[in-house]
Amino acid sequence: MNKASDSGTGPRAFPVGPYSALTVYQEGDCLRVVADDVTALELRVRERGDYLQVLNVSGDRELATRAVSASAEALLGWRPRTDRLVLDFAGEASLARQLMEGGLATMSEGQLVLLPELVMQRPDNWLVNPGRPPWPQLHVMTDGKRHPRRAAKPAGKVYGRFIPWLSEVISFRVADLENDLHLLHRWMNDPRVDAFWNEAGGLDKHRRYLAGILADPHMLPLIGCFGEEPFGYFELYWAKENRIAPFYDADDYDRGWHVVVGEDAFRGGRYVSAWLPSLMHYMFLDDCRTQRIVGEPAAAHSQQIRNLDRSGFAKIKNFDFPHKRATLVMLLRERFFGDRLWLPAAAGPAVPS
Repeated sequence: MNKASDSGTGPRAFPVGPYSALTVYQEGDCLRVVADDVTALELRVRERGDYLQVLNVSGDRELATRAVSASAEALLGWRPRTDRLVLDFAGEASLARQLMEGGLATMSEGQLVLLPELVMQRPDNWLVNPGRPPWPQLHVMTDGKRHPRRAAKPAGKVYGRFIPWLSEVISFRVADLENDLHLLHRWMNDPRVDAFWNEAGGLDKHRRYLAGILADPHMLPLIGCFGEEPFGYFELYWAKENRIAPFYDADDYDRGWHVVVGEDAFRGGRYVSAWLPSLMHYMFLDDCRTQRIVGEPAAAHSQQIRNLDRSGFAKIKNFDFPHKRATLVMLLRERFFGDRLWLPAAAGPAVPS
């Protein structure tokens, strides 16, 4: 995806989807959603920006639904404290019904309403494979731990999201042993990274390390990119099979993560506010049964713990791993979506509708 304008004045564009499947354009009070050079939806934005009058909509109901979702994401990104969007769908009763049946909209006091916490839980705009259903549940035993059998791992890009305050797209792709090995090797040998990971070493060591993570059914290694530039390495894990499980009452679909920000150019608060909630968003969307995300940063890593606190994670307790003193932190699905934590400015008072 290319960079897009997020200026508050003049025309602006908001690309949606991992592969720029849709783009939302706004000029004045007119908003247009385009897919492959075809206009899928036209809206007029009225009042304080939260009342949307539908002017034209595609007859392709699946495309129309995605266009409505895309327009909502763009408007919420541009105005992050908006607490709801009202749709005037005069003459489009069938589409309104489809939006409600799909969980994208709800009826409130006779108005069709889009709520941020509903919009952002639909996977269409961010997952590369949004139609993949939850893996059927079958409990198995691994090393004495009872847990659901996990789905086969994806490959390639899995998630993409436009970050309006950076005018850039963040994406996550599954790490590849050959293409990403030298990148991981360089990052793990960075003294700032090694101070917390303790994984510095030779190329062969890191080849074995990444191969082991890729082969482990409960782990998923990801490379994070801004635009086309890799900036970090992430390990996602299912908590029930992880070393963290004995230290709290892990649920079947709790998920956790580790992070390496390898490039100095992408350190700092404005980037943390993009990659951290986007990673949480991906984990919540990847399986709708995930209700909690946990982490176990080193108790001495005060900066990371402050970042997690600002991002909605609760500090549960300190505990001792064999290799470190850790802090157990936890983010609830209900808090992430209910408090709109995918946007850093959403923490303030909501704009009344």
